[in-house]
Amino acid sequence: MNLLTMSRNGIIAICALISLNSCKKNSDSDKTGTEVVLTNHSTTPVLAKKLAGFESLEMFSLIGSDDVLSGSPSFVFGGSADGAGLIKNNDGGYYFLVNHEDNFAVSRITFDKTFKPTKGEYILNSNGGIWRLCSATMATQSEHGFGPLFLTSGESGEESRTHGINPLETNFVANASKEIAALGRTSAENAVPLNKNAYPGKTVIIIGDDDSGAEGGQVLLYVSNTVGDLTNGKLYTLRRKDQNIKERDMLEGTGYDVEFVEIPNAATLTGRQLQVAAAGLSSIRFGRVEDLDYGKGNATANRDIYFNVTGQATTGANADFSRTKYGRVYKLALDATNPLVGRVECILDGDNRTTGKAKEFQNPDNILVTEKYVYIQEDANSYGDETHDAYIYQYNIATKELKKVIELDHRRTASDAAKYNVGGTSTFGSWEYGALIDVSETIGIDNTFMLCIQPHTWRGDKYKGVDGGALRPNENQASQIVIIKGLPK
Repeated sequence: MNLLTMSRNGIIAICALISLNSCKKNSDSDKTGTEVVLTNHSTTPVLAKKLAGFESLEMFSLIGSDDVLSGSPSFVFGGSADGAGLIKNNDGGYYFLVNHEDNFAVSRITFDKTFKPTKGEYILNSNGGIWRLCSATMATQSEHGFGPLFLTSGESGEESRTHGINPLETNFVANASKEIAALGRTSAENAVPLNKNAYPGKTVIIIGDDDSGAEGGQVLLYVSNTVGDLTNGKLYTLRRKDQNIKERDMLEGTGYDVEFVEIPNAATLTGRQLQVAAAGLSSIRFGRVEDLDYGKGNATANRDIYFNVTGQATTGANADFSRTKYGRVYKLALDATNPLVGRVECILDGDNRTTGKAKEFQNPDNILVTEKYVYIQEDANSYGDETHDAYIYQYNIATKELKKVIELDHRRTASDAAKYNVGGTSTFGSWEYGALIDVSETIGIDNTFMLCIQPHTWRGDKYKGVDGGALRPNENQASQIVIIKGLPK
């Protein structure tokens, strides 16, 4: 065969291949090699809507409380879906763990290779959960250097604790508490281990204390000099180096030097003792610290912590308005070699209601940080002056631009309005978001996220006590999980 014939035959073969490929469906699996197919699997419509500038997003309803799963037909997906984590399982599919905040429970949903939900079970019921379970973090070997371990924090007052759940466990006891004493007793929103590259050889966990009492909400830090050690480390509280305890004395756009100071014997203290000890160390008294997350992409970004302070009414402990009312977002930049020192800055201040870029804030709650953006989710505190339903905002880390991405859809005027507005038409901001988590790498499809939605006026008797525990037999809320494709990272 001469070179011309070889070249001609090669061209014919290439053309044939191109022709064959052009006939194939341009699906996510074709482009990425994953078997996952993003589609609607739920009977519940997506209870959220895209806002201007984000029309290209695709949203799919994945699972809701009305769905019947083939592998567990008696399972009912509970209400108030909040903290969540996704991990591949040993069968080639996926496990999705999610907190049901007001059920005091954690469910585990099994997805097959195509990402269809096939089975559900409560891996922790209210007897084991004990407290309201809010945000959560899935610790993994690849990201954090230990795990897998689902860290979910209790938030039913200052005596609550954080649980550690093995997401792959087969012989779990749903009514057995899985408390981690070393992380202390506090009304915690989340306990977030930093990336393993932030401080190699250490375990560093940042904790948000959602407290509104006299001592305020704290930012706590657990540090161990052994990777994966959740027993022998020390617990610290955040304070300014000048020991000014007032949150609103920190101005938007100004950095302040801070340090973490040890709370002695924290693992043995009651929650009340821990709060008093932290206050005695001049910790900053925030107006309810909610969710936290760290930057992605490299070790420097991994040491940048972003956290929401949701705010509290200007009465009682906040009668002097020393803490935020409508909410703030902070950036805490930790030192490159020492996690106990850093610099904190309020980057978005919801109390500037006239000219501030966050002037429409209605109490930020959950947070997610990617390589380029901070995604901030609202949970209005029902002050009575709400002007919109809960937004998800996108904050550009480089340009500091703030955009609105998604708004919850209460379906007030839809044909099925009565189903989702039990007790009368829901008010502005009465629904909230749970976790927004980046699942792009896990499922092999870029810019893909899972979002938990808490439609608090979607209620019914068939949702009562579905976790099987005895502490919340009358909890009757429903909720749903949505997939979002195309959200930039």
